[in-house]
Amino acid sequence: MAMLNEDQGYREEKADDIVLTREGYNKLVEELDYLKNVKRWEVAKRLEQARSFGDIMENSEFEDAKHEQAFLQGRIVEIENILENSRIIKESEIDSEVVTLGATVELKDLETNEIKKLRLVSSAEARGDRSCISDQSPVGKAIQGHSRGEVVDVPTPAGNIKYEILNIEK
Repeated sequence: MAMLNEDQGYREEKADDIVLTREGYNKLVEELDYLKNVKRWEVAKRLEQARSFGDIMENSEFEDAKHEQAFLQGRIVEIENILENSRIIKESEIDSEVVTLGATVELKDLETNEIKKLRLVSSAEARGDRSCISDQSPVGKAIQGHSRGEVVDVPTPAGNIKYEILNIEK
């Protein structure tokens, strides 16, 4: 089936597509732009400055800048790969009756009575966002496909945690 990813045009949908929300896609595009157009130049300036300190063989500032440059380049390649192999989830694919990717879920920890409101997203999108939870995380895996009012068991090293699904929103 041909899919339209608004930023990439038509292409065949693949089983290993990375599914992103529109917001997640936009965040990755912004991060890529920042890394390429701001951070890359900052690191280049650090390298240039470190070279000016003299012998680069025993220059910890130069080594540190080289490591940052390598990490930065790795993240750029990672984001480009994610964007190239992603598709944006359609609003019609998000269900408010059953937990699916893109849905916002309100969970209650039945032991502590703590309530959390989280958006279920792909692991590529969940990185560093505390309001999101990866579909590959233990909680994410446990809640997928369940409905409002259901109690799910989440296996953890310390034992199972029971969550009640209080609400599901698009």
